Amino acid sequence: MSYKGFINCNSRVSKEEQEFYDLKMKAAEYYRANGVPQKMEGVLNDMFFDKPDDIYGYLANYFSKLSSPPVISRLLGKEIYDGKGQLSLQAQVLCIIKNEEKTTCSAVISSHSEVLDNSFQDPSGVTNINNDKRRDSVMAALHWIHESLNTILNGSDPCDQTGVDKILSDFFVARYLEDQDIRNREKENQPPSVPVPEASPPTAPPKDKKGGDKGKKGNSTEKPIPPPEPSELVLPGSMAVGSVSLAVAKTGALLQCIPLYKYIKALRNQQPCPKEMHIPVPLVTLLSCGKMSPGKLNLLEEIIVIPKAGQRLKQIITMVLKLQKEMMKIMNTASKTGPVLPTVSDSGALVVGYERPEQPLDLITEASNNLGLALGKGIHLAVNCAAHNLMDYPKGKYEVITGTPKSPDELVDMYEALISKYPAVVALIDPLRKEDVEQWERLSSVVGASCSLLSDISSKPQCHSSREDAPSLPGVRGYILNQSNEITVTDLIHVTTENKGAVIIGTTCGEPCSDDALSDMVVGLGVGYVKLGGLSRGERLTKYNRLISIEEELAQQGILDSRKQHTSPLFVGETEEQSST
Repeated sequence: MSYKGFINCNSRVSKEEQEFYDLKMKAAEYYRANGVPQKMEGVLNDMFFDKPDDIYGYLANYFSKLSSPPVISRLLGKEIYDGKGQLSLQAQVLCIIKNEEKTTCSAVISSHSEVLDNSFQDPSGVTNINNDKRRDSVMAALHWIHESLNTILNGSDPCDQTGVDKILSDFFVARYLEDQDIRNREKENQPPSVPVPEASPPTAPPKDKKGGDKGKKGNSTEKPIPPPEPSELVLPGSMAVGSVSLAVAKTGALLQCIPLYKYIKALRNQQPCPKEMHIPVPLVTLLSCGKMSPGKLNLLEEIIVIPKAGQRLKQIITMVLKLQKEMMKIMNTASKTGPVLPTVSDSGALVVGYERPEQPLDLITEASNNLGLALGKGIHLAVNCAAHNLMDYPKGKYEVITGTPKSPDELVDMYEALISKYPAVVALIDPLRKEDVEQWERLSSVVGASCSLLSDISSKPQCHSSREDAPSLPGVRGYILNQSNEITVTDLIHVTTENKGAVIIGTTCGEPCSDDALSDMVVGLGVGYVKLGGLSRGERLTKYNRLISIEEELAQQGILDSRKQHTSPLFVGETEEQSST
């Protein structure tokens, strides 16, 4: 009966009845406008024929498909402590999902501190400076998240990774340019400083009576070294960009009910459901002999095992652990002061102190022979030289061994002799400073046929490092990069697909981050190799364990492809046979 008919039949209608009737009419119109009656009729008819055991679960699933897509409602930043006890940042993403706000995912990434020249500073003072700068950076990141990023990402689609990362990158570039403008204006307002005389180039060695050079070795000549390029400081707060990007990627994977590695793979290939996926070959750090080791040898910061491609991860890890155990046995036998107390470096590897670069390589060779491992065939070695940390600028030489500095040309001669004696070493990481271009070219010409030159660009944070091609150095075959500071997920996808050289995704040398998302990232990005450090320290083993879990999942699903290497051979001597199962 209509409202007018109701009035005619009952001339006396209370105000409450009239208001109630009007309310029902408004409700009916609201439901009709949104198509609710038709949807209800459709689901009830379908459910009657399907006759599900869980009626309300059936209804919930039906209507969840009709709900509005999730949107980002808020971002939260939290102060946390990382694996080294340093203050760090955790980014959380909250979304409106089915009309309710829910916390979805959080992420923590590594962050490079501001570059400090601590060659002549007291270590305790450097630590205090770094801690203060670290706190300032975390506080700035929290401010970015809670203020600016919280506002500009509100209402964004968490499954639109490209769109979100574009917003994050544009925001960072704007902050970076603002910071540069402030620095430039401060420099203009500062009084002129007293010029500091540059270090004089090394003098030529004295000549003996016959005209020869005393103590001169090889055919190297003393030259003024190129000065270091100005270090670009990490912008305080930049870790907010990378951590929010990763948290959004995790959220997108969660909402689509797929693992993060498949989500990243779909973003990279622009298509869902990959038919086959492979696990990158892990480059496992075996020994640390750098400046922090007790011996005089400073050069070999890391000695890394390169296992044969096509093996399962558990096989590789078991093999490396046996190799470590055998090396400890050899060192204990040779020790004249009793059992050697093992020390673990930040890279998660055994720390050994030696006087010459041949000694740790001899140790690995002996341990491999004792175990029947084919060093140079079944497994190879890489050496992270980290030479940029060894330059003594007043002397103009590399402090390769304490008390035995070497010029850039002498260092090239040393590498040539080392590779000749130990052919199992098939890669050198950062063997020289990037400024020594002439020596890079010469080193490539003398060892390039048997040894690959790699450059770690993770330790050189730059504003646009992830959006441009990696720096060009003569003879460099590949680059090592990780997600830190302002590098977004989209940046990593770009650099691994567009860069001309091979890209190895890795952790920072002192990796403090216990988030295992990097393992998903490297599988999704489809890189050939991953550098995670040694087999000690929880922040590194969580990543190895996650890789093992992913490998097992892919094998169970029948999409694990271990038959071939998916990138062109990076290390000299790799063949299709070595890369096959």
